[in-house]
Amino acid sequence: MAEKFIPSNILPDLQDLIPSVLATSKDNKPYTTFITWLTVKNEKTVRFALSKDSVSTENLKNNPYASVEVFGEGFALSISGKTELIVDEIQQLPFPVSVFEMEVEKVVDNLFPGARVTGKIPFEHTGDTVQASEFDKIVMEELKK
Repeated sequence: MAEKFIPSNILPDLQDLIPSVLATSKDNKPYTTFITWLTVKNEKTVRFALSKDSVSTENLKNNPYASVEVFGEGFALSISGKTELIVDEIQQLPFPVSVFEMEVEKVVDNLFPGARVTGKIPFEHTGDTVQASEFDKIVMEELKK
């Protein structure tokens, strides 16, 4: 059953890097991408960051409606709504990253009866992990403003 808000018991799980799948569309053709820079401000507001030059960013500029699938212990939610570009480029980063805010219009629990996600989806940086962690901190601080 669809809801119009993110369940309050899940809000704490959506405050840090969240492995998620973002779905956008151009000309009614779906496009998905893996993202981790995502947080929720409240039960009706999701914020996420994308490369300023990405296909997803371009799609959102042309069609602001999107869905994001978030996974965590005990949940797999599809969150849909209208997005708005709120930061064109995070100035503290050495590469262009934009911030979008989604006004939640629909939340669907995508776990079927008898299924359960049993933990957080594992995710780790490779390469320069110190620098990646610094970039994550900058982006997450911007998302939480």
